[in-house]
Amino acid sequence: MIESMTGYGKGEASKNGISFTVELRSVNNRFLEVSSRIPRSLQQRENEIRDIVRTKIARGKVTLNVNKEDESDNELAISVDKERTKAIYQLLSQLRKSAKIKEPVKIEHLLHFSEIFTTPQVEEDDTEWKVFQQALHKALDELKTMRMKEGAELSRDMKKRVENINTILDTVETLSKQRVPEERKKLQERIAAMLDDKSIIDNQRLELEIALLSDRLDVTEECVRFRSHNKFFLEALNSKDSEGRKLNFLIQEMNREANTIGSKCNDVQIAHMVVGIKEELEKTREQLQNIE
Repeated sequence: MIESMTGYGKGEASKNGISFTVELRSVNNRFLEVSSRIPRSLQQRENEIRDIVRTKIARGKVTLNVNKEDESDNELAISVDKERTKAIYQLLSQLRKSAKIKEPVKIEHLLHFSEIFTTPQVEEDDTEWKVFQQALHKALDELKTMRMKEGAELSRDMKKRVENINTILDTVETLSKQRVPEERKKLQERIAAMLDDKSIIDNQRLELEIALLSDRLDVTEECVRFRSHNKFFLEALNSKDSEGRKLNFLIQEMNREANTIGSKCNDVQIAHMVVGIKEELEKTREQLQNIE
């Protein structure tokens, strides 16, 4: 299925007083690019987070925002090292006496020494990581669903345009074949007008010129190749794999065939139809910029 690169997804999960809200936004990009705003506690797992996103998303610029709430954050995870505090106080008191400073040692003097505070060693707990993964997968699933829905709309639009091109090609090919006998008659009339004595006309040379003219005017080969590209394009639209790059290649080949038909036709009516084909191709190309 064709998937758009534009989408939004949100996921939430909580357990044991820890809750995460994950928001994902994606827009067009040539490759997969993930930028994230995550809590400090998850920063060491940033590469793992990107790997998880990569399992679901192939292309696009993805922005990941994470909001964490932890009930234990309200508890002050810091304590006073009494032994160090006492030792620093005694050291400052000795310094005061040695320098004959009258001012007593105060608490603000002790606060200049960060050593008096300690943080407890907390064993690593996988609960936070597991809760975050649940929220992330929910956000990815929602993002994926939205991208697929938009991709389906883009696919329907492009299919309609390609089918319209096929209809125009049928008319172009028919008009091209009709022009060969018309141009043959015109060529004969021009030669007859130039020469009074028709007996000196080299019929073999005339037939050769008509054959060359016919080859130049006939766009059957280009139309066949064009329809082949259209067929592969429609197949790629229905493919289960990500076909964005293949579709871009095919649209280039289709545009090349349109240019060739336009340069060969030498007919106002066909030229207008080629312009219509190129307009449809351009609109399709614009849609492809949003395909994964």
